[in-house]
Amino acid sequence: MVVVVLSSILFTFLYGGVKIVHEEKRIEKAEGWIKLPEPRKKGEMSVEEAIEKRRSVRDYLDKPIKLDHLSQILWAAQGITDPIRKFRSAPSAGATYPLEVYVVVGAVEGLNPGVYHYDQFNHSLILVKKGDYRYELYKACVNQEWVLKAPASIVITAIYERTTFKYGERGVRYVHMEAGHVGQNIYLQATALGMGTVAVGAFYDERVEEIVNAKSNERALYVFPIGYR
Repeated sequence: MVVVVLSSILFTFLYGGVKIVHEEKRIEKAEGWIKLPEPRKKGEMSVEEAIEKRRSVRDYLDKPIKLDHLSQILWAAQGITDPIRKFRSAPSAGATYPLEVYVVVGAVEGLNPGVYHYDQFNHSLILVKKGDYRYELYKACVNQEWVLKAPASIVITAIYERTTFKYGERGVRYVHMEAGHVGQNIYLQATALGMGTVAVGAFYDERVEEIVNAKSNERALYVFPIGYR
């Protein structure tokens, strides 16, 4: 049996005069815990070229995704870009970071099929449950075939209270804005890697939440099937 060791480190800083506290959980050698390859900070395609070439792609090669490419896309979605203040790759209202990222894996090199949760603090994946759940996700996404055929899909959920506690009801709007920022990052990073994705918003919310084992206060917002073009 592999032992899980958890320790909490609090990172406190001031943002607009409001005290924000982020908690980092370090996990040492846990069963079902996969440390991802370090993301690259320089690529072969410029931002301008990625913007020009970005399209919604619904057809993918029958080819497993490289682990370092999945790592890069997850970092672009919610990775830590400031190791001190724990800022992430997408802007967040008041640095409240309401979003959670999951991956429904069918064919990724170095990963067994399963549902994984992205731990941005350690740039790693934590196994939620074993098995290929692409068919279940496809049915939950009202039979959109690209969800079934993609080697993997990224699922974005939101915990609204993280933002509404500070901004009230208007925080709901800010959460949706942030999801859009993350979605564009996924699109552009996928494009730069020779991959494709499409933003899927038509699905049965509760079923998607059940597939990723979302908490009772998490709401599914987005599904992004990803694969090579």
